[in-house]
Amino acid sequence: MATTLDNQRTLLRDDIQVKEVEDLDKPPKVPWLMAIVGVSAGVAIFIAYRLYMNHYSFTVGLDYFSQEFQVYWMRVFWGQLAIMGVIFAVAAPWLWMTREKDPAAVPPRLELRRYYSMFAILALAAFAAFVALGLFGEADAAWHQVTIRDTDFTPTHIGLFYFAMPLMFGALLLAFIWIHTRLPDFMNRISIPFALLAAGPFLIFPNLGFNEWGHTFFYAEELFGSPVHYGFFVLGFGFFAFGGFLVQCYNRIAKLTDLDGDEEPDHA
Repeated sequence: MATTLDNQRTLLRDDIQVKEVEDLDKPPKVPWLMAIVGVSAGVAIFIAYRLYMNHYSFTVGLDYFSQEFQVYWMRVFWGQLAIMGVIFAVAAPWLWMTREKDPAAVPPRLELRRYYSMFAILALAAFAAFVALGLFGEADAAWHQVTIRDTDFTPTHIGLFYFAMPLMFGALLLAFIWIHTRLPDFMNRISIPFALLAAGPFLIFPNLGFNEWGHTFFYAEELFGSPVHYGFFVLGFGFFAFGGFLVQCYNRIAKLTDLDGDEEPDHA
């Protein structure tokens, strides 16, 4: 057994992260510490953003054409888009360039550890999405109920449409690349359920423009069920595809944890 692990370390050292190779002889564990730290950091960012919004929305955020709005809100708008753009532009090529070339070279124990890590990250992402929608989604509807329609750029839109939504889309895109370059079961095929999940935030971007145009010219009410909001349901339907992706993952994990050991897990 030790010889087999040594051989795997030698073969994988140039193709897989060294830390992962050195941990091949350890049982897979769910990275709870990483999940807790990640959740805490994400929640802290959203809460800080919300506190900033509460403090400056009604004092300098009512008129997009005012100088104060340009200072306190448009700088945030351009800054967050630039930072997210740089992060995603660097992370996506890095994930692709550092991928494993041979799915069969990934040991089952290492593959199982990656599933555990992925589930922890997805749990983090689900919690962060819940916090973001709770802090910004409801705030946006309440904002427009109070101010009716003011200008195209608003404090709540800068937080929701130009921060939370692009952040969600970028994170799901990076997750899509990671899943299809790090998990052998998905290296030679596309997970349709996860593709639908990742496409959800992207597909509602056109509706953001339609929402602004409709509210500005002919629809003042902020009811979520109004026609100008119909396109947002695509995001909700995309989340339903997550169940199909979980089924794919559980089927693979069942093979990786087969106690009988009668057959090696395939990577087809």
